[in-house]
Amino acid sequence: MTVKMDNVGIVVEDLAAAIEFFRELGLELEGQAVVEGEWAGRVTGLGHQRVEIAMMRTPDGHSRIELSRFLEPSVVADHRNAPVNALGYLRVMFAVDDLDATLSRLREHGVELVSTEVVRYEDVYRLCYVRGPEGILIGLAEELG
Repeated sequence: MTVKMDNVGIVVEDLAAAIEFFRELGLELEGQAVVEGEWAGRVTGLGHQRVEIAMMRTPDGHSRIELSRFLEPSVVADHRNAPVNALGYLRVMFAVDDLDATLSRLREHGVELVSTEVVRYEDVYRLCYVRGPEGILIGLAEELG
């Protein structure tokens, strides 16, 4: 049996800001569309729905993030400020070549470190968590080598 992850979904209010954030991180916009119809509501269990989506792809082509902005029905919960030890989906970790340069670019988009520092794990990684637009939590890791 072969299993391959297709994408990770993130619900946002400001789709344009989220697209720009992930572009700055290095992902490419694969496409945008409005998803609606009876079939979509059967998949999600929400019934009638109308969702604007953007699919972002990592440069290596192996991973994707689906950004969704719900037009109908309204969003029912907000997990954007959940602490890193909250139950459920937490974050996506990205490997980057130059953590300092990446942070510098992302700070121009309002990104803030969750902690006050970038942490070194032995001689293997430099790591940090950041919050992007709408409080999206991501991890960044630079492999040392």
